[in-house]
Amino acid sequence: MITLYTWPTPNGRKVSIMLEECGLDYAVKTVNISAGEQFDPAFVAVNPNSKIPAIIDTDGPDGKPISLFESGAILVYLAGKTGRFLPTSDRGKYEALQWLMFQMGGVGPMLGQTHHFLRYAPEPVPYAIERYKKETARLYGVLDRRLASADFFASEYSIADIATFPWVARHEWHAIDLADYPAVQRWFTTIAARPAVQRGMNIPPVP
Repeated sequence: MITLYTWPTPNGRKVSIMLEECGLDYAVKTVNISAGEQFDPAFVAVNPNSKIPAIIDTDGPDGKPISLFESGAILVYLAGKTGRFLPTSDRGKYEALQWLMFQMGGVGPMLGQTHHFLRYAPEPVPYAIERYKKETARLYGVLDRRLASADFFASEYSIADIATFPWVARHEWHAIDLADYPAVQRWFTTIAARPAVQRGMNIPPVP
């Protein structure tokens, strides 16, 4: 059994989508990051970095429990556990992993900063808003150019798409109009229609 520690954020939803796509049995434990529950000692024992998501799988690779944090690492682990959503060819696998790393190192951190300065900063910071909006637009451009020549980020639907979708789902938070990025819009509509994605995007429900 897998226990998912999560909250309704893009990073949390990556893992719930993957679990739904894989059809794995799992239990959900919410970690209210707005209330500081990520710093509770019991959760820090699961993730020493005090961030969601994290998982504990009682049936680890050696038959023993394993706990994992970092959403990208969890997606790779679940792909390995199930043999799904990571291409089996070397070329396809590395193609998917490069776009997963692009999401982890660029899309997530930069769009997260855009979220903060547009929605949560106690007062406007024009320099930061301009900086992160510009970088967000650049990243959407990178995504759009890739998807203009491919249905998905890799040779098939993969963990790279699963990782990126919840961030693009908040495009309005980034002051982004998907009509300006038609390939991203086509891809987004395709992914959003998947039943497992719809279920995963609602785990846990927004309080």
